[in-house]
Amino acid sequence: MGQPLRIESVELPDPGPFDVVVRQYASGVCHSQLHEIHSPRASDVVLGHESTGEVVAVGAEVSHVGPGDRVFVTWLPRSTQPPDRRPAMAQVVQSDGSAASSLGVFTWADHTIADEMFIVPLPDDAPTDVTAIIGCAVMTGAGAVMNTAGVTSGSSVAVFGVGGVGLSALAAAQALGAGPIIAVDLSEDKLDFALRHGATIGVNASKCDPVARIHELTPRDGLDLMGAPCSGVDFAFDCIGAAVAQVVPSLRNKRWAADERAVAVLVGIPTAAPDVDIGDLLMHEKHLTGSIGGTCHPERDFPVFMDWYRQGILDLDSLVTQRFALDEINEAVDALENGRIAGRSILVFD
Repeated sequence: MGQPLRIESVELPDPGPFDVVVRQYASGVCHSQLHEIHSPRASDVVLGHESTGEVVAVGAEVSHVGPGDRVFVTWLPRSTQPPDRRPAMAQVVQSDGSAASSLGVFTWADHTIADEMFIVPLPDDAPTDVTAIIGCAVMTGAGAVMNTAGVTSGSSVAVFGVGGVGLSALAAAQALGAGPIIAVDLSEDKLDFALRHGATIGVNASKCDPVARIHELTPRDGLDLMGAPCSGVDFAFDCIGAAVAQVVPSLRNKRWAADERAVAVLVGIPTAAPDVDIGDLLMHEKHLTGSIGGTCHPERDFPVFMDWYRQGILDLDSLVTQRFALDEINEAVDALENGRIAGRSILVFD
C-alpha cells in the first residue's frame, strides 16, 4: 500500500476442470480498484475485473466456450441459475515464490485464468477494445437502472456522478424511455459530456444546491401528506458512493393517498456511513436500496447492452476516452484518481 503498482512476469497454471485461460484484448480501469489499492492487506493482490479476450485453453468441465472463442471476462456469475459451487480465489505465484490473489478474477494482465462462471461469449461483430467495459462499468450503471430500480418509460431520473458508471446509467435511462434525465456533477465538462450520453439536463453541484434544483425541475400535481406541493424524481442513483445524503431527498415526496414509491439506489462504493433523514424516508415511503453489479446476469443482460451499442444508444466509442498500455498502469491509475478521465479508460494489450 502506498507503493507504485508492480508488473511481474508469472507462469499461469494449467486450467483446472472449471478454468478458462484467456489471452486478453483490453481491460477496463475501474474506480473500485482504487479502494483495493489503498486498503490494508496481508498479501499482494492481482487487479482488474472487466475485459475482453480470446480463449486459449479450457478445463474438462467447461462446455459453453472453447479455444479460439472471443469472450468477456466479468466478476459476476454469468447465468441466471445460481452456481452450485464457489470458485477458488484467482491466484498467481510471483518470482519470489509468494502468491498474489484476487477474490474473483484479474484482468490487468495480458493473459488471465478464471472460473468459467465469469466467462461470457463476445459476439463476432463486437469490437474488442471498448466492449471491455461492459464487464463492470456498463453492467453496474446500466444494470442499476434496468434491473435494480426497474426504471420505466416516462419515469424521471437523476444520476449523481457521471464517470463511466454514471454515463452508463444515463444511457440505460434513455434506452428505457425515461425523462427528464438529470445528470449531477461538479464539472461542467463532465456535464457537457453527460448530455451526449443520455442526460437531458445537467446540474452543477458546485454552483447550486442540487436537491433544490432537482425539485425545481420536477414539479408534480398534487400535495403530500403535510399539504406541501409535490416534486422530485422517481429514481435517483448515487454512482460515486458519496451522495446518499442528496439522492434520497431528491426523490419526489409522496402524494396524499397515492400508491407510489420513489427509489434511491446506492451504486458506488460508500466512502462513509450514509446520512439519511429517516423521517423523510418514512413519511414519503421512499425506498433506499443497494445495487451490486447492477443486479446483472451477464448472459442475459450483455446481449441487451450490445444491442444498445449497435443502436448508438450506448456510445462506448466515445465513452472510452483514454487508452493505456500495461506498462503505463501507474499513469492510468493516477489519471483516474485525480479526475483526469472524462468517461472510462482501458488497458489495451498487444
